[in-house]
Amino acid sequence: MLTAGESHGPQLTAILDGMPAGVPVDPDRVAAGMARRQLGFGRGNRMQIERDTVEFCSGLRFGETLGSPVTLVVENRDHANWTHILSAFGTPPAERGRELFRPRPGHADLVGMLKYERADARDILERASARETAARVAAGEVVRALLSALDIHVVSHVIAVGGERADVEGLSLEQIVERAEANDLRCAEGYDRMRAAVEAAGADGDTVGGEFEVVVTGLPPGLGSSMAPDRKLDCRLAGAIMSVPAVKGMEIGPAFLNAGRRGSEVHDEILPQSDGPPTRASNRAGGLEGGMTTGLPLVCRGAMKPISTLKKPLRSVNMQTGEIDKAAFERSDICAVPAAGVVGEAVVMMVVAEALLESFAGDTLSRLRDSLARYREGLRDRMRGLT
Repeated sequence: MLTAGESHGPQLTAILDGMPAGVPVDPDRVAAGMARRQLGFGRGNRMQIERDTVEFCSGLRFGETLGSPVTLVVENRDHANWTHILSAFGTPPAERGRELFRPRPGHADLVGMLKYERADARDILERASARETAARVAAGEVVRALLSALDIHVVSHVIAVGGERADVEGLSLEQIVERAEANDLRCAEGYDRMRAAVEAAGADGDTVGGEFEVVVTGLPPGLGSSMAPDRKLDCRLAGAIMSVPAVKGMEIGPAFLNAGRRGSEVHDEILPQSDGPPTRASNRAGGLEGGMTTGLPLVCRGAMKPISTLKKPLRSVNMQTGEIDKAAFERSDICAVPAAGVVGEAVVMMVVAEALLESFAGDTLSRLRDSLARYREGLRDRMRGLT
């Protein structure tokens, strides 16, 4: 996947390459996915301006992929207010008004200005903006169509906001998802506490972060590899989750909690199955062992720092004068953890789909489905041979 476009530019574009032919894509499902990214208590007023819709410009015909690159475009409605500021050509207006010379702590502003030799941080922040994730979610919904056709499903939920954690002990995944999708923080428990944390931060001109969890079910064992470091699925998933804006930490399953336990409390015992390869008695490994899927649900978690743009700005330096000044402020969310979970789904789906296509190559959905079915049947046959 390649994305292009600036936050207040005319549009965001995603090009998705490698999709097999014959995958049915439901535009209503894509639209629903885009809407989920825009929801969430604590979001800023940009979400009131944009109504993200996806235009398919290549790679589909009559609702099915063709095997060629899929091009998706998401219009930026707010661009109408920025045409003279973000013009590709021409002369900058005499009174530009929206230059940003006071880089914001926590953003890409300062480092980008230094790296790319730009006097105005807007040349950096427009692309570094989390607005780019709209293109990733659009492409992710096309990939979801592929995974769903293989009976592989990806969900997410918020497990912490502003220091408040959801207690989901004893809840099934189905119960967690049902409860999470029913509220604007996308959490299965602790909504009132999390909402209060967001409200308190907003009242102080501050922001909060949190954690989200992405779960993939229906995966076969053996995706990924233990034979080379960069082919380990752990490695690829870590890169994907860490690419989500403001995510500064990632774990597979309860990795950081496991780090403080003994091995006997962490490792998943292996048990026989009547029809199929052995399974595990638990899933504390988060569905990965040795860089490969175990066949149990794949569980990835991302830790998102608080939003960097504050209504009560921190100290910065005016890059024109060299003097201490307050960081710039435009629009900002108070909390974007619910949206980050949706983006997390999209990037995890990309990694999982790539791993599937590597192991079960097929130019069409039917060939991919047949290859995966033969693999699963082969696993059962080998176990039958042992008995």
